[in-house]
Amino acid sequence: MKDECLICKAPLVYLESNEEMECAICHRKENSRARCLNGHFVCNECHMAGLDRIIALCMKSTSKNPVEIIQKMMALPFCHMHGPEHHVMVGAALLTAYRNAGGEVDLGRALAEMMNRGKSVPGGACGFWGACGAGISSGMFVSIISSSTPLTVEPFALSHKMTAKSLSAIGEIGGPRCCKRDSYLSILSAIDFVEEHFDIRMDRSETVCQHAARNNQCIGKRCPFSKVNHRKEGMQ
Repeated sequence: MKDECLICKAPLVYLESNEEMECAICHRKENSRARCLNGHFVCNECHMAGLDRIIALCMKSTSKNPVEIIQKMMALPFCHMHGPEHHVMVGAALLTAYRNAGGEVDLGRALAEMMNRGKSVPGGACGFWGACGAGISSGMFVSIISSSTPLTVEPFALSHKMTAKSLSAIGEIGGPRCCKRDSYLSILSAIDFVEEHFDIRMDRSETVCQHAARNNQCIGKRCPFSKVNHRKEGMQ
């Protein structure tokens, strides 16, 4: 078993209802259902400390492949196995690849907006809201590139359809959650969606997970990105 708590490395537990907890890092109090077995709680803000580093990464990137871009984000020290940072990273990787593939977007402004929106989706949304933050992030991406608001017509529809497409792919696999798996599923769903609706073709490549050993709840060969599945395909 690998560590999960950022303070003591103990496994996390999820409670039946919200409780007021004090962050073990910044001592801010907020309601949450998640803490470790030893009682430590880390707030979303502290969990995402260092997330602003992805802005520089994205602005320098020339890649048209959003999976390649998010894999570079996942390799940065701030990114944990699971956590709300993925709710920003999915949309940021898509915005960057979209711009590099010829999409018209002010990347700096778009990334700042993605940061604000994505950070508002808390950790655990996948299990408690019925909507994974990685999937929601892909809908935020489409909302940004289409200038959607609650009063628009087609952009409003497209952003909802994008989120629905990602969440459907995530739901087909089932739980328990994996932020890496759900991020890849959302990005691959968005690549097809953007080509169909925006006529912009982002690059895609074979996606093989490199994080299974860090995930206490890895579903193994049931995951479409499992190394086991890709080895079997290579032998056929």
